[in-house]
Amino acid sequence: MKQIEVVAAVIQRDGKILATQRGYGEQKDRWEFPGGKIESGESHQQALIREIQEELNCTIQVDAFLKTIEVDYPEFHLIMHCYLCSFVSDTFTLKEHEAARWLSAETLEEPDWLPADRMLLPAIRDAVY
Repeated sequence: MKQIEVVAAVIQRDGKILATQRGYGEQKDRWEFPGGKIESGESHQQALIREIQEELNCTIQVDAFLKTIEVDYPEFHLIMHCYLCSFVSDTFTLKEHEAARWLSAETLEEPDWLPADRMLLPAIRDAVY
């Protein structure tokens, strides 16, 4: 089975977490934490900073490692390294996503999360809320 390794940013601001809605692909309209594939020679932190710049047109700071999630999708095995992050920029612009929401502890379960992202929610509750 094909293996895909990615990084994901759990971006915090004012006690809330940023969720983004996919605007493309088979999982279009489902919710995820922004991020993407690690390019050859990149550290996880470098990949996160680059991916968030590409997807949200802003700069983040990688604050701490949160958890690695592994899950089998029908087409591939996903390894997702997740990090708590914060914005350096004041604003962001959605370049690849349809929508974004700031989620509190009470609203964290509401979006239709992708499976790997849903698996991360307990770790977020423990670390953030």
